[in-house]
Amino acid sequence: MTSQRLCALVLTPVLMLAPACTSTPGRPASTVATPDTGPSEYTLTEDISVRRIAPGVWVHTTLSGPDFGRYPANGLVIEDGAESLLVDTGWSPAQTEHLLTWAKETLRKPVRAAVSTHFHVDRTAGIPVLVARNIPVYGLEDTVKLATEHGRPVPTESFSGARTLGPVELFFPGAGHARDNLLVWHRDSGVLFGGCFVKDGAAKDLGNVEDADLAAWPASLERTRERFPETRVIIPGHGAPGGPELLEHTRSLIP
Repeated sequence: MTSQRLCALVLTPVLMLAPACTSTPGRPASTVATPDTGPSEYTLTEDISVRRIAPGVWVHTTLSGPDFGRYPANGLVIEDGAESLLVDTGWSPAQTEHLLTWAKETLRKPVRAAVSTHFHVDRTAGIPVLVARNIPVYGLEDTVKLATEHGRPVPTESFSGARTLGPVELFFPGAGHARDNLLVWHRDSGVLFGGCFVKDGAAKDLGNVEDADLAAWPASLERTRERFPETRVIIPGHGAPGGPELLEHTRSLIP
């Protein structure tokens, strides 16, 4: 899937990928029936789409600016009772603003907390928007350290290892794509957000490895497999969702 394409990929209940073209910005992009009521996909702007991947779990996909070639990045909005949790902010503060507005006005579940899965810009750019709204942003201690060192927005709440946050478990499997790549596990749906630690099935290489630890990555993948044996769906940081086979595919790309 190229970053220029305006058709998103929707994961059906049987884990087959089917095309679903976008609609007018701000309007539902699909009325496909799902276990939850309402549309399963929305186009917020020309560079933001949101689609339901499982009951209570939405994937948001944002496009970078021209400097990164309009490259798509994935994150999540996870429903939690009357509120929701935002996983990664998109490439810009404006995209974060749109996601917060959608969660509040369309999903009717305002974001109460957020997570940045590592220190790169597609995960942290919108943190100032969240801070301005008094929304806590969780990240690893290493994410705070690395974001500070690189002059990037910094999570407000830090931890190490693992912790529970509402309906999800946050887990650090070890270094890989970065020294601070965090996983987000939603047990109720079997959805694991792998972020940039996991490559999509179409990937032919590891992409950006400027901050990677290639030596540690294989063991970190194995810890992921052992920690989450019930995983049904994995969301990579870029590209289409898949199943547990994405862990092995990622391993095969590591020299």
